[in-house]
Amino acid sequence: MSAATTDGAALLERLSPLLGDVRGKLIPDASMETITWFRAGGPAELLFQPADEDDLAAFLKALPADVPVTIVGIGSNLLVREAGVKGVVIRLSAKGFGFVEAAGENRLRVGAAAPDKRVAAAALEAGIGGFHFYHGIPGAIGGALRMNAGANGVETRERVVSVRALDRQGDLHVLGNADMGYSYRKSRAPKDLIFVGAEMEGYPADRDEIRAAMDAVQTHRETVQPIREKTGGSTFKNPEGSSAWKEIDKAGCRGLMVGGAQMSPMHCNFMINTGSATGYDLELLGETVRARVLEKSGIRLEWEIRRIGDFRPGRAVQEFLGQLL
Repeated sequence: MSAATTDGAALLERLSPLLGDVRGKLIPDASMETITWFRAGGPAELLFQPADEDDLAAFLKALPADVPVTIVGIGSNLLVREAGVKGVVIRLSAKGFGFVEAAGENRLRVGAAAPDKRVAAAALEAGIGGFHFYHGIPGAIGGALRMNAGANGVETRERVVSVRALDRQGDLHVLGNADMGYSYRKSRAPKDLIFVGAEMEGYPADRDEIRAAMDAVQTHRETVQPIREKTGGSTFKNPEGSSAWKEIDKAGCRGLMVGGAQMSPMHCNFMINTGSATGYDLELLGETVRARVLEKSGIRLEWEIRRIGDFRPGRAVQEFLGQLL
């Protein structure tokens, strides 16, 4: 476990007089190791878990503009650097933001903290097609909205009708599908927006057919992905005209290790913590892979895993290990 380099108690003492009737949990120097699926990384200076949308809005309105804000989901594709995350880390609670409910014919209203698999299950129950791909994505809807998560030939942008979000000042915005500016594994929605929910639409489908599609997704995952390891899912986005794993394999990086971090021998675009990896190990491994792929094929792989926080002194990791090819 990384030593704490944040001062959450001091930040909490500073903010407490300003927060009034905020109802959510405030945890100073909160461990991020217990949140991320990698089980590695430094602490959050102050972790805030809002009770609901109104509570989050009130908190943001009261928060001084100089305090940094970072939003995280369930931690499935998140790498936290060893020195931790300064300012406030906001993690939406399942109780306040994990809802999935009917919103009219073939539509669902979902909270940003709703697990993707739960949305797939709700769509199955309602006989709504087009959501089966979420059964194989180990994340929550907030992240799916931000990065246009997809699998099995379907992407989030195909399902989004509208998105509810709060800005840094706590004001509400409702974005239509076009406003999100979706492309492969990204959106152009402003970075400071915190997605709190969405309305999504599918199409009528036979439940047996939906179940068969979900079973196929699950079988594929269990066959080719290291789902029982401490992993962040796909490490890099697929480059145009190829697959990330193919380029990683060609560069000789299948099974490559740095400290306790390893590119999975089973699926070499999955990075895993074999038991003792630090945030430094994981990011250094990723940049080593990027450097070797760049040298081998000239392709600059882009991270799909989100990296946040600060490096510890003397343990910074340069992109492509500093290569300027």
